[in-house]
Amino acid sequence: MSPVDPDVVRDQVRKRYASIVKSGCGCGSTCCTPSENNSPQMSAELGYSEQEINSTPQGANMGLGCGNPQAIANLKPGETVLDLGCGGGFDCFLAARQVGETGKVIGIDMTPDMISKARANAKEGRFTNVEFRLGEIEHLPVADDSVDVIISNCVINLSPDKLQVYREAFRVLRTGGRLAISDVVAIRDLPDEIKSDLDVHSGCVAGAISVADIERMLSATGFSQVRIDIKHESQEFIKDWFPGSGIEDYVRSATVEARKKG
Repeated sequence: MSPVDPDVVRDQVRKRYASIVKSGCGCGSTCCTPSENNSPQMSAELGYSEQEINSTPQGANMGLGCGNPQAIANLKPGETVLDLGCGGGFDCFLAARQVGETGKVIGIDMTPDMISKARANAKEGRFTNVEFRLGEIEHLPVADDSVDVIISNCVINLSPDKLQVYREAFRVLRTGGRLAISDVVAIRDLPDEIKSDLDVHSGCVAGAISVADIERMLSATGFSQVRIDIKHESQEFIKDWFPGSGIEDYVRSATVEARKKG
């Protein structure tokens, strides 16, 4: 875990993503333009199809992910989906089309500017089965046993208390409910100078933990059928997040799947 105070981490992350909404700037230590950050090519590299990329309101895809949780979620009509760290709502809107009018999608984000942006996008796209709630993923504003699937895209690594995130996920999932997460994981120990760098933390790197640690947390929480798949090809786009820093030697994108025991 990061040695930096948890409240300092949360404040830094909140400020960073508020600035992204206002500026259109995405990942990395230097500001990239919205056109670069939201390019179809970048989203395609993360595993989204052309149809998915073109099916959401303009501005919903902010290019902040590290994978495509939709690809492993196996969503069905009528299901209730929860997105941890929803950003502008991109994955929520894709999920909404899959669960249909009888389903429901809830997006959670701790940044008020993100929630406002997501709600505006939902209004623009006329999504009636999606709602966005302000809250921390460690303390979800969601009822017990009310969700079928939890998705998340490059967000849990930002939390200074990941075990609490998984406890909350377990609480709100129905029996048999499942996790379908894309996140950044550490493939070797991160140097102290990286772990203590707030900019690198809010850039989805310094808070990454190992696959073994994630497996341990999920098991301790009560999840079963845990599967974590490291995407080694992600090194190619991770090296562009903080050019010249060498962070691609320490982290990779991965998918995380698990079920709440019946």
